[in-house]
Amino acid sequence: MNGNERKIIPIGIESFEEIRQGSFYYIDKTEWIKELLENPGKVNLFTRPRRFGKSLNMSMLRCFFEPGTEKRIFDGLKIAGEYELCKSYMGKFPVIAVSLKDINGLSYEMAQDMAAVIVKEEIERHPYLLDSDQLSKLEKEKLRTMLCMKMGQSELCSSLKVLSRLLYQHHHQKVIVLIDEYDVPLAKAFANGYYDQMVTLMQTMFGLLLKTNEYLQFAVLTGCLRIAKESIFTGLNNLKVLSIQDVRFDAYFGFTDGEVRTLLDAYDLADAYGDVKNWYDGYRFGNTQIYCPWDVLNYCDLLLADRDAPPQDFWSNTSDNDVIRHFIENAHNKTTKQEIERLVAGEAVVKKLRKDLTYRDLYGSIDNIWSVLFTTGYLTLQERPDGDLCRLVIPNMEIRKVFTEQIMEYFRETVRKDGEALEQFCEALKNADAYRVQAQFGKYLKKVVSIRDTFVKRPMKENYYHGILMGLLAYKDAWAVFSNRESGEGYSDILVEIEDEEIGIVIEVKYSDQGNLHAACQEALIQIEQNDYAQQLYEDGMQTVLKYGIACYKKRCMVMLGDTCGSISDKQSEI
Repeated sequence: MNGNERKIIPIGIESFEEIRQGSFYYIDKTEWIKELLENPGKVNLFTRPRRFGKSLNMSMLRCFFEPGTEKRIFDGLKIAGEYELCKSYMGKFPVIAVSLKDINGLSYEMAQDMAAVIVKEEIERHPYLLDSDQLSKLEKEKLRTMLCMKMGQSELCSSLKVLSRLLYQHHHQKVIVLIDEYDVPLAKAFANGYYDQMVTLMQTMFGLLLKTNEYLQFAVLTGCLRIAKESIFTGLNNLKVLSIQDVRFDAYFGFTDGEVRTLLDAYDLADAYGDVKNWYDGYRFGNTQIYCPWDVLNYCDLLLADRDAPPQDFWSNTSDNDVIRHFIENAHNKTTKQEIERLVAGEAVVKKLRKDLTYRDLYGSIDNIWSVLFTTGYLTLQERPDGDLCRLVIPNMEIRKVFTEQIMEYFRETVRKDGEALEQFCEALKNADAYRVQAQFGKYLKKVVSIRDTFVKRPMKENYYHGILMGLLAYKDAWAVFSNRESGEGYSDILVEIEDEEIGIVIEVKYSDQGNLHAACQEALIQIEQNDYAQQLYEDGMQTVLKYGIACYKKRCMVMLGDTCGSISDKQSEI
């Protein structure tokens, strides 16, 4: 593929028609249609984490089955080679397709109104029904009333079933129902205090549409979580749940390794494969290793503008990461804290996962939160489960970064509550008391979840301890604290200016891979002298400059103070 033939990377486009009719790159997932028809279920629920292509796949299903869609958009795709299947199913079924992801009302009344708008928009997508010779005058009038009136709960609950009946009467063919992001209204309801009302609404609507509907051919639902049957799927005995542990359909959500390699080759980005794999691969769906497509596409788009761009965290832009925050806040016991440290270190934790949860249960116990972390994509299977037990790991560098940032944010918030301890730390730092600095810093390291030495390179470990120090120094509003500021012949880790007392502080942080903290401290102080990191402080008018080398290894630290002549005081003891 030369430069003139390159297609546009489809960032955030969830319309199959738009991608296929425009000049967008598309990774062919149309074999999902064949497998879905060959392994039929009356009601099929696919649970996958966010940003794994659920909405685009649902748009593809609608385009395939619905009459009137331009079917040439499937030309050249795998499903087009299934001639008999296309002849029997392509364009032959009326479709009801709704997405519930935008139902985010602050109150039940607002959420109900939002749901009514979505239903009315779906009715408007079938305007021919208003002129259909197959519908009675009374039925057409009912349809107009549904479009014009303010729907109450009873009308809303029955609306989609009514629409399915009218579509059946017009087409003389049963209806395919597609419901995308079915669980979002429940999440918003739980967060805003009207969960029971939303459960009742969805129980009734889904029961009428999916259980007692003689006009239903089959239905496909997608979501992030599998909500317990006793919650909204009460009595729905025809439900087939296909989760990320299921080997069926395992390659149709997200990108496989082969698909990523082909994508990178198409844009002459093959040399970025290692970074893409380390940062965005690592998920296990069934028997298949999967990349997060949202991240891969965004990073490729970034690389096309800047070939030297490092991998970034695109995941956090789509979520507030509340589940990790709940996890860290509830990790009160030592066992859970150590398990978090093992995960961040790239190790596995063995847990029994709950398949059925209600939103009331999600954060009810630390055991439930493990299950939520798994289903939402923050953890993944290292291998197929051994019975009910699963070996869970953080999938990749991106999610590991999310974990560490949330850990640091929680640490910063909690340490601010202990002003006395922070004051002692800062005073010791200002007064050149390396022993007390070391003792106080060591106490903080024992409190915070640590980064161990099996997962990342040394600079990233140093950044973690650097971040802890910055969090502690933020306590002093009157101090000017700079991170990675240019000074002398390079960029120092931390520079501090205490203007009222004309005291400057240089801190260089080192991580000791072998645990030799003494040598690492000396290395840090030598680097301060060789690169003349104190220069900027003197230029800014500081009369006294203190130079600290701080070495860390897991939860241990050592602090050394260099004197103004450049020699090293190494009388400090290790903590």
